[in-house]
Amino acid sequence: MKSIAHGDQPREQWRAGVETRMHVSARNGTAQLCIFEQRVEPTVGAPTHWHSVEEVLTVIAGTAEMWIDDEHSVLTAGQSLIIPAHRKHGFRNVGDEPLHIHAVLASPIFEATFDGPAGLVRRWLAEGS
Repeated sequence: MKSIAHGDQPREQWRAGVETRMHVSARNGTAQLCIFEQRVEPTVGAPTHWHSVEEVLTVIAGTAEMWIDDEHSVLTAGQSLIIPAHRKHGFRNVGDEPLHIHAVLASPIFEATFDGPAGLVRRWLAEGS
């Protein structure tokens, strides 16, 4: 049996105003999921991107505008958005306070394709990959 202390996992500056902490991924032993949290400053978020797998975003605190393709919605604490695989989506903090997001991705690594120059991003691979 393997347990993981979330507080022991490093925090990373994903982009200005977005701090990410990967709780579980291929890096620490998962085979089918990655679970992470993000703390997001007002007006900042995740630009439009897509994954080859399903994702669930849950708002823990704050207010987020989230979108899938051209459909936008505002979510607050205790609400989740289910994002089907291959659908373009993103979010941003539309509140005055920090936004706290919990994410579950049906893949042991974070792999996303962003619109624009970033293109394909792969992170939190198994050690030695």
